[in-house]
Amino acid sequence: MTGPVLPPGPPPPADADAGAPVARLATAADLPGLTALRTRVFVEEQGVPPEVERDDRDATAVHVVSLGLPADGAPAGRVVATGRLLVDGRRASIGRMAADAAVRGRGHGAAVLAELHRQARLRGATEVELHAQVTARGFYERAGYAAVGAEYLEAGIRHVTMRRTLAPDGDDRHADRAAP
Repeated sequence: MTGPVLPPGPPPPADADAGAPVARLATAADLPGLTALRTRVFVEEQGVPPEVERDDRDATAVHVVSLGLPADGAPAGRVVATGRLLVDGRRASIGRMAADAAVRGRGHGAAVLAELHRQARLRGATEVELHAQVTARGFYERAGYAAVGAEYLEAGIRHVTMRRTLAPDGDDRHADRAAP
């Protein structure tokens, strides 16, 4: 479920604050926690049908996770945020962004988004698109995304398509400043 095997590239930049959330590629050991988190957020909290939340693209997607920290109020080491990346040529799609209710607003979502951007860039993407829930629009705008088109319903939830370009030099620090 972690997508095609590619050289990992350089590690994510070291964070000056050792207590700050960090995101990384998901491993096989993370998959049960990643799946459980997505089920809690999308199926249980938001009422998305399980057959809509899970799809065949999970098998080829690049999955990124952030693990809980002692100060988060969630068990340390548990998957508390995740997202997935699909790359098609120069354009990538980000989806299935989820954060545990206990850690929302603590930087885990921003860490996952920044790592998804890094992984997209490593795979040759220069632009990223996503379908943002309208309630998360501000989070993505702070990460450099702009809405394209009108709002619409997806899985019974109001969404808007958003896009952004990826900085060729990898300087996506504004994504790190977004509050998840």
